[in-house]
Amino acid sequence: MEPTFNKMTPAGYKAIEQEIKHLKEIRPGKIKILAAAAALGDRSENTEYSTAKRDLGHLEGRLRFLYKQLQYADVVVPADNDKLDIGKFVTVEFLDDHDQVTYQLVGKQEANLTENKISFASPIGSALENHKVNDIVTVSAPDSSYQVKIIEIKLN
Repeated sequence: MEPTFNKMTPAGYKAIEQEIKHLKEIRPGKIKILAAAAALGDRSENTEYSTAKRDLGHLEGRLRFLYKQLQYADVVVPADNDKLDIGKFVTVEFLDDHDQVTYQLVGKQEANLTENKISFASPIGSALENHKVNDIVTVSAPDSSYQVKIIEIKLN
């Protein structure tokens, strides 16, 4: 079976690298806390030991997950053209209420609606992908469908 690669922006790849760096920096401290808790004696009733072991396990699991994200990353550098693709910013107008919002189309793991970053795999992201300015696109969401008009597409 062929591995599946995850599309992401260069910024998303760099953010994962930064998180790995941070976790590697705090890992020795977590190991020292675990060693100190283990030195307290009976581990069966040692809350400090159980907590430290769980915390270190979470950190190790997160590191494994992030390394896999990098291993299977397909970093997409957006082309300088008029089509919407991952990494580009798009301003859309919702035709039902004429509200305008600017989003950045990003990889699944980078999506963050509070920062207006939408995944290319989301209903609106997949509907908008490869469209151009002035296109009217129908978005099929789980509960309903709606239309948006692409107002602007830009690289940054």
